[in-house]
Amino acid sequence: QVLDAPPSIVITESTAKSLFGDEDPINKVIRLDNEYDLKVSGILKDLPGNSTFQFDFLMPWKFREQNNEWVRENTTNWGNYSFQVFAELNDAKNQPDVEASVKMMLQEHGETDTKPEYFLYPMERWRLFGNFDNGIETGGMNDYVQMFTVIAIFIIIIACINFMNLATARSERRAREVGVRKSVGSKRYELILQFIGESTFISFLAFAFAILAAQLLLPYYNNLVDKKLVIDYTSSQFWIFTLGIILVTGIISGSYPAFYLSSFQPVKVLKGKPTIGKGASTPRKILVVLQFGFSILLIIGTIVIYQQIQLVKGRELGYQQENLMAVDYTNEVRENYRAIKLELLNTGVVESVTRANSEITDINSNNFLGWPGKPEELRVIFTTVVTEYDYTKTMGIKLLEGRDFSEDFKSDSSAILVNKAGLDVMGLKGDYIGTELDLWGEKRKLIGVVDDVLMGSPFRPVSPMFMILEDWGGSVSIRLKKTDNLQASLNAVKAVFEKYAPAYPFEYRFADQEFQKKFTTINLTSTLASLFATLTIIITGLGLFGLASFTAEQRTKEIGIRKVMGASVPSLVGLMSKDFSVLVIIAFVVSSPLAWWGLTAYLERYTIRTPLAWWIFPLTGVIALLFALLIVSTQALRAAKANPANSLRSE
Repeated sequence: QVLDAPPSIVITESTAKSLFGDEDPINKVIRLDNEYDLKVSGILKDLPGNSTFQFDFLMPWKFREQNNEWVRENTTNWGNYSFQVFAELNDAKNQPDVEASVKMMLQEHGETDTKPEYFLYPMERWRLFGNFDNGIETGGMNDYVQMFTVIAIFIIIIACINFMNLATARSERRAREVGVRKSVGSKRYELILQFIGESTFISFLAFAFAILAAQLLLPYYNNLVDKKLVIDYTSSQFWIFTLGIILVTGIISGSYPAFYLSSFQPVKVLKGKPTIGKGASTPRKILVVLQFGFSILLIIGTIVIYQQIQLVKGRELGYQQENLMAVDYTNEVRENYRAIKLELLNTGVVESVTRANSEITDINSNNFLGWPGKPEELRVIFTTVVTEYDYTKTMGIKLLEGRDFSEDFKSDSSAILVNKAGLDVMGLKGDYIGTELDLWGEKRKLIGVVDDVLMGSPFRPVSPMFMILEDWGGSVSIRLKKTDNLQASLNAVKAVFEKYAPAYPFEYRFADQEFQKKFTTINLTSTLASLFATLTIIITGLGLFGLASFTAEQRTKEIGIRKVMGASVPSLVGLMSKDFSVLVIIAFVVSSPLAWWGLTAYLERYTIRTPLAWWIFPLTGVIALLFALLIVSTQALRAAKANPANSLRSE
């Protein structure tokens, strides 16, 4: 009811605070666009930072209809897709019936020839499941959530493997304890529970450290992902989930050592016989292979994601981003546009000025276009640029054929330009300049063809596009002259806009910065993947260091004998490093096909995608092998340089 009356407005708490301070804002008047007076009829709580919708105020739809001629004309235009419709169902079970009603309604109004797929979609799924292909949900941000969840599970598994490896490798030191406990009557299940309890306690200590680290690092993470995440310690779900992780991690990491240690025979261990046979090292080798397999997967994935980013960032844009800025096209700017353009050009810092319905990095208008010979059933959507003179000059777009819009030709009000992709899709041949194209039932003469311009997603091919001369509003684009003092140029431009539109703050955007925002998600993916890969390598390295250290300790006497028999230090280092090298090679052979399969599936989401180069795989294998050799060699070298007399004195 707060939005029933057209001249009313509902504002958020933060907006009310910024406009009225501590005063009661209800029934206060706010001036909109320096033209309309609206009465505050309600206050909304600020939307959470993770909300899909972000706004400062709400207005009645009737207000838009009353004060905007274009809205009035298109409210009943069934072929216009500029408006969004939200519906609250009485019961979610009614969704199929409502969808059927919508389709029938559209058929009644003649919208059957476009063959779109209409369906209702729950808003609660928008944020994570926002990608569609022909009406079929194909994923969205949830793909990244799943990917990093899997990576996090990999890291936990690697940490568990480290614990298993070191626990079983050092089993000799606990063998006597097991023998004594069994000899005094302890059951095997009691020993298993003891060892699992120990690993669970260690898991609990690790959790306490993790909570402290997470709390300290959370501000840096929020800055990285541009979110305002908090750890809700009052949530029962948080503690249930946390307890589950502690228990599962403790059980997984302690299960194999527990069953292995509890299997020792008390008679053998109390007599001092070795508990570790030849077969005991096999499980540890398998665990090392798993560790390095996960690490190799992450390294390959990180490299491929980086290549994908570099590929799309290096695409030909078709226009010049440098020193190109945009300013909002407000009512005052519209009324004084000619004067503003002239004064901007006279400042000496501006090279060219134009206006268009949208900024070049975010053209959001699309329409159908007809041409001679077009099949009746073919419907091609063209990106629509509604502009004025000097658009191609200001943007730095190359003219391939014909001519640009010119004030010397009054007939250009009914002319049209297309890009190369548009010309290709129309299939016009020969002397096509002068061809009449059909737009909204009106004939427009094709006067020129421009180069393809990347206006949409950098991950998709350039769309067919046409340009016409109209005034739809949008933004003013300004090409600044090259200068060493950018701030002085901005001040000169600001002075012109403040002269003609003093009621509006001077807000501007640079094309290169807006373009970079298109890479926010994939840049974040690359950064997080790199961090996870680094963490995985560190954890794997620590585990390998401990295992190599223990292996060197176990083989001290063997090394001493070999050294006495004349073996050189390099040969001893090679002997100890050989086993680990074989394990890394096996890990590479096993993980490479999995990486190929997973990354092929990942890249398929992008129309423009980097090829999965073969050399990435051997390069990663060599890196993993050198990393393993570096760690193992330090321990092997220490053992090989030791005095053999010390290790053989007791023999």
